[in-house]
Amino acid sequence: MSGKHFTLPAAQLKLVTRIFNQLTNLFPLWVVLCSGLALAERGWFAWFLPYITPGLAVIMLGMGLTLALEDFRRVAKTPRPIVAGCAAQFCLMPLLGWAVAHALNLQAIDPKFAAGLILVACCPGGTASNVVCYLARSNVALSVSMTMVSTFAAIALTPLLTKWLVGELVKVDLLKLFMDTLVVILPVALGLGLKQLAPRAVKRVEPVAPLVAVIVIVLIVAAIIELRAADIKAHWQTLLLAVCLLHGLAFLLGHSVARWLGFDRQIRRTVSIEVGMQNSGLGTHLAKNNPGFGEVAATPCALSAVMHCIFGSFCAALWRRDADSMDNPQSDAKLGPDHE
Repeated sequence: MSGKHFTLPAAQLKLVTRIFNQLTNLFPLWVVLCSGLALAERGWFAWFLPYITPGLAVIMLGMGLTLALEDFRRVAKTPRPIVAGCAAQFCLMPLLGWAVAHALNLQAIDPKFAAGLILVACCPGGTASNVVCYLARSNVALSVSMTMVSTFAAIALTPLLTKWLVGELVKVDLLKLFMDTLVVILPVALGLGLKQLAPRAVKRVEPVAPLVAVIVIVLIVAAIIELRAADIKAHWQTLLLAVCLLHGLAFLLGHSVARWLGFDRQIRRTVSIEVGMQNSGLGTHLAKNNPGFGEVAATPCALSAVMHCIFGSFCAALWRRDADSMDNPQSDAKLGPDHE
């Protein structure tokens, strides 16, 4: 065999990988576009409803495949921004969700709408935040580390916080909530283990894993929106205002906390994105699989995915332009005073 025989497949692989990356980076567009189509109630996405749980497992497995032991070492080296982001994620965000739900009196429409909004506010950061951080030229390594830490912390914190804040609205089975969260997050550990035990095999699927995750989360969101389209159309003003307030204030909250702690511009933006973008897929799964919540409560979770993508895309475009104008390369940010 000549060397030419091997060069062509390598070039093709590079091209395919580039195409997959471009399609993955358009994640916010796919979510908004397919959600709009779902509202037409043509039955294009409802077929995916039975596959939400295994689909979410695929997403979390893909996340695990992207992790490495170096990510854990990075956490140990720069704990301050990670601790700050996770603290905002689990201390301030759930309270913000509770405050928005009660301020808009969502429970008067249906207590499960309020429960769903609070539930998604109790969820960890989602993998979409890593994509948006890349587009915004923020600190992607820090974003991945924060997503990883908050995801594992969610095994205990998401069920406990949800029980505490939602118990007055709907019946919450804490043990089932805990088990459902654990079952979904276990594939992250499985993916991490596979990467250590079979690195060559993982390397072959790595280029396509992010795109598969994007396709699955888009299908999850669109399927729920199509199922609950009538409710969304009937109460769209209040529901959209609720998720707008939740995520708009979350982005602002994350940025403000990071600024108050003296982090530099790149870290402030990363924390803002991570706090502002929840794992809506996990929220949808937990709502759908727990009788106290049900598909009604999954509606705010699905709308949350659309809205945080819109906010994230806006911030990414704004901050990327700023980074380009300042000729600020994407790299691991250092802590220090910096004014925005």
